[in-house]
Amino acid sequence: MTKDKKSLTNLTITEARDGLAKGDYSSVDLTEAHIKAIESGRDLNAFITETPELALERAKASDERRASGEAASGMDGIPIAVKDLFCTEDVQTTAGSHILGGFIPPYESTVTQNLRDAGAVMLGKTNMDEFAMGSANITSYHGEVKNPWELDDGKTRVPGGSSGGSAAAVSGHLAIAATGSDTGGSIRQPA
Repeated sequence: MTKDKKSLTNLTITEARDGLAKGDYSSVDLTEAHIKAIESGRDLNAFITETPELALERAKASDERRASGEAASGMDGIPIAVKDLFCTEDVQTTAGSHILGGFIPPYESTVTQNLRDAGAVMLGKTNMDEFAMGSANITSYHGEVKNPWELDDGKTRVPGGSSGGSAAAVSGHLAIAATGSDTGGSIRQPA
């Protein structure tokens, strides 16, 4: 590995893809760096569910595919966050609501299945306005998401919503990329 763990969390998705392809670092390196960032960035409340063991399992599988010349896509090995709106097989999905607490889907949503097939590494599920009905990410049963920029200057800002957990995860360098959804500005506003 040629980059330190901190700099691995500052890569763009293109830089991460290119570095993986060149062998500058492994998916496990990228994933471990982001897991550490998530652990130290919990004050953002960006994640509802963290999946470090699953992420490392998928990262190892990605590295094995890459070593044998069979990378699934340019996304193979990239650590991402998934908005808690999307069902993920065997991983809790709450849509930011108490009503769905403990719901473990027996299937993948189309979005997450496509990402999984592409080899993306899911770090966890991001916080969101309850049932994606909000614009400030303050209506989640799991608590408000903090704007990473607020932590720098003390000014009160919201990350926007309903995909605010995803936006905070990316801008807070907890994930290289994240899914979101948009009904009335739910990803455009946070982005």
